[in-house]
Amino acid sequence: MSPIHFKDYAGESPSAFPGVFIYSPELEKGGYPPSCPFSTHRAGLVHAKITQMSLVDNALRRVVPPAPLSDEELLRFHTAEYLAALKAGQEGVCDERAYGMGLGTPDCPIFPGMYDYVRLAAGGSVTAARLILRGEAFVAFNPSGGFHHAHADRAAGFCYINDVVLAALELADAGRRIAIVDIDVHHGDGQQEAFYERRDVLTISLHESGKTLFPGTGFESEIGRGEGKGFCVNVPLPVGTFDEAYEMAFIEIALPVLTAFNPDVILMELGMDTLAGDPLAHLNLTNNVPADILERVRRLDKPILAVGGGGYNIENTVRGWTLCWSVLIGDHAHQHGLGMGLGGVMLENTDWLGGLRDRTLLSDAGRRTRILAEIRRLVDFHRQNVFPLHGIR
Repeated sequence: MSPIHFKDYAGESPSAFPGVFIYSPELEKGGYPPSCPFSTHRAGLVHAKITQMSLVDNALRRVVPPAPLSDEELLRFHTAEYLAALKAGQEGVCDERAYGMGLGTPDCPIFPGMYDYVRLAAGGSVTAARLILRGEAFVAFNPSGGFHHAHADRAAGFCYINDVVLAALELADAGRRIAIVDIDVHHGDGQQEAFYERRDVLTISLHESGKTLFPGTGFESEIGRGEGKGFCVNVPLPVGTFDEAYEMAFIEIALPVLTAFNPDVILMELGMDTLAGDPLAHLNLTNNVPADILERVRRLDKPILAVGGGGYNIENTVRGWTLCWSVLIGDHAHQHGLGMGLGGVMLENTDWLGGLRDRTLLSDAGRRTRILAEIRRLVDFHRQNVFPLHGIR
């Protein structure tokens, strides 16, 4: 099966290609307990918004339900012992061994129906991968996915089943070269561990530095091992990173490597916990950043499988993911809300009326100088240590 490209759908319209939004009302049943910051209802809110805006439900923009993953499918990455602990946790059983696997903690509580929920939510990403492989989708978005902290034998950071790894394996086992581009505020440590010694799966993670945020990994010196050396790219960002600095890091570090790698499919984690005001992190971005990055990736003319991830200011996350969906499918009319922006600026309130995109945030000069200097240091590091491994001059 030959890889497909945006140009294969060109001609009548720049958006004349199939896009799939992964969602089912089943994802609204149960889910994480109210005491956990991770909300399982964000996907449903995004679905409602894009439906209201007529961004789905036509021949090219379909909503497809996720298929739950079987034990056999989960065993492609996770251990049998760990899956047994997850099943027991679903029934309220959490012994010392399970606790050692990260279960029963504040970050990864046990709750009724836990195993069934996570295998359905994670199954959405594998469903999306299969649709792309069959040519039934060129872009696909599973906002209920993005559990990038789950490891083969343990849970961590609200993540139990690593759908990012499982979707990447589905694509890689079909002979595709995969690039994982993770712009969640937390380091994508689960996929890094899974593919650290492989060169057919490139992992790129831009995240708040492990010096100040969970999981405490993802430093620039972590560039892969053995055959995988140079195929792991980490960009640890300082507290307060703002739009210009983040986009500089992406354009000067991530984009050249991604372009040189020339993947068949790009898998993106679109965590919205990078946005200013997120209660669990310390970056200072607007949603223009993930939208603009997604637009740049889209220009690479590759199929894109997007997943959700973090985002703990619910309203900001829902708007950000709705914006990203509009970018994925090539819709521009709903992004800017022309004619409405002036009121939001003049009123100086917190409600930006300029469409789905956020208004620009200001950053003080002292912080700008410090942050930009750190970004330049990271750029220099990757130019010296990673770029040569990809033939980039």
